[in-house]
Amino acid sequence: MNREDYRERSAGRVVRTHTGYWAFIPAPLPPDIAWSPSILSILLEAERNLGRLASLGGELPLPDLLVQPFVRREAVLSSRIEGTHASLTDLYSYEAKQLHLFEDLADAQEVHNYVEALNTGLSRLARLPVSLRLIREIHLILMTGVRGGAFTPGEFRRSQNWIGPTTSTIESAL
Repeated sequence: MNREDYRERSAGRVVRTHTGYWAFIPAPLPPDIAWSPSILSILLEAERNLGRLASLGGELPLPDLLVQPFVRREAVLSSRIEGTHASLTDLYSYEAKQLHLFEDLADAQEVHNYVEALNTGLSRLARLPVSLRLIREIHLILMTGVRGGAFTPGEFRRSQNWIGPTTSTIESAL
């Protein structure tokens, strides 16, 4: 990890651990927000636009048809941080069970699990608050049958985590 990449301290700080590597410690949540007129203006505009979107969504017979492509695109892009290389086409092919159209079934399944976990989490919010239980349920879906699935899916880590290519070590991770 290059500690120079973490100069901005509002999100957290970098410390050297007792074992000698650098670790990022996130700042406590919620963050302090300096409410300025420009931030309030942006917030009000976003709220108006969300109201318009909600109004339009209420008029659609099947609003999920509009939302689901964005959910899948988010799943593809977010999965890349873990080194997953499935494209949006790969995901749609996997979901259509046309597995012969691409080479890497494992990557497509990871992205598919992301979509399933997100959809399950959103639907569970109607009956369950954001909670440790909900996070564990979503994690179980996310990790079932994929790379890393043997490492206690549905449970919190008990060891250090790092982000980077599969060849990275804790010292070379981002």
